[in-house]
Formats: sequence, C-alpha cells, structure tokens
Amino acid sequence: MPFALSTTPTPTPSPTPAPASPIAITPAQLDSAVSTFNERLIQVAIAIGVGLVIWLVATFLIRQVVKRVLAGTALTQNRIFRWAAPALRALDSERRAQRARTIGSLLNSVVAVVITTLVVLYVLKALGVDLAPVLTSVGILGVAIGFGAQQLIRDFLAGIFITLEDQYGIGDFIETGAGEVAGTVESMGLRITRVRAEDGTIWYLRNGEILRVGNRSQGTYVPAAAPSASPPEDNEDGSTAQDTNGDQHSRD
Repeated sequence: MPFALSTTPTPTPSPTPAPASPIAITPAQLDSAVSTFNERLIQVAIAIGVGLVIWLVATFLIRQVVKRVLAGTALTQNRIFRWAAPALRALDSERRAQRARTIGSLLNSVVAVVITTLVVLYVLKALGVDLAPVLTSVGILGVAIGFGAQQLIRDFLAGIFITLEDQYGIGDFIETGAGEVAGTVESMGLRITRVRAEDGTIWYLRNGEILRVGNRSQGTYVPAAAPSASPPEDNEDGSTAQDTNGDQHSRD
C-alpha cells in the first residue's frame, strides 16, 4: 500500500517596506510659516511692551501721590483727588507717612497683579492658545482658593479698611472687645496687628476678628479715678466707728 509523503510549504519572504519619502515643504509654505511666526512674535512683544509702559506710568503716578501725601500737601483741595477725600483726610495726621507707604505698597501690588494677568492672557491669545478652557480652569481654581482662604481674604480686607479709615496706628493704646485685650500697638499689617499689653504680653490679633476696638489715644480718654478711703465717721457720743477689721478706734 503506497504511503503519501507530506511536504511543508516554504514560507514566502514578506516584502520589505519602502522607506518613507520626506515631506517636501514648498517655499510658499515656508514663507507662510515664517510670516505667521513673526506676526505672533510681534503681537507678543507689543502686549509685553504695552503692559510694561502701563505699569511704569501707574507706578509713577502712585509714587507721586505718595510723595505729595508725605509732604503734607492738601490733595483734597484738588478736583482730581476730591473723590478720595475720605481716605486722604485720614492720612493727614502724625501717622501720615506710615499710612501713605502702606497704601502705596497696596496699590502697587494690585496694579502689578492686574497688569501681569492681562499681559499673560494677551500673550496666550497671540500664540494661538484657546483661552476658554484656561479661563474655565482659572475660574474653578479661584473659587476653590476663595472657599479655602476666605478667612485670609477677610483679614486682608479688614486690614485695608483699618488702614484707610485710620482706626488706629503704631503707638496708639487700644482696647478690643469688652476689655479682652488692652495695650499699645507695636506693629500693624494687612493681616495681623501686634499689641503689647500692660503686663508685657504680646498679643497677635487677626484684623478680620477685631469686631470692636476703642482707641484711647485718639479720643479724650480720662482714666477712672481710684476709690479713695472715706474718713471715719464720728458717732453721736463722740466715739468713732469701727473699721473694716472690727477694731475700735480711740475716743476723742
């Protein structure tokens, strides 16, 4: 009986892929890409330059206002600054220099943050970045930070109003609440006020938690008179009354 021999088929070699040909860039496409890059670079430079100029002008104006306040010039008489009369009137005191520097520093910080934020947004827009997701993310992050740091924001806002309204300053003797803390103000910032009590204790008060404060240095504070010992009263028979310890005094 004949037997059939099984033969295994020889594998056929796979075809070698041809090397990818480089993408040819035409001179027109290259000129268009270079032109687009130059336009965006010019827009970025313009945004940064305009922001820098605005920051320099705002800083110069703030510095001039602070200098005039330090010199004691009556800015409230000027029509330009008449709207700021309540805040500037508070600076017309012996602590005028400190208040002016504090407000000047605060204004510089606010201007720097606002201008930097606007410049960054314009730069991203010039580079072709879609600002909608960025603004959404920033908004969500701002809300989260606001909820987490609401006490800190409250302290800063309270410090700003304390500074503008000149409620108290360094060297004033203040009393908070119902006599909880009474002492001399050693330093004050937008978040913390440091007070030295009469017994030497240093108190650190958060501005947002100061609900009521009395300033003895600004008003006409008169210390309460100490109770004086009343003279002994004579009885009708000439004897003196007994003292608080029950001892008898001599007769006349």
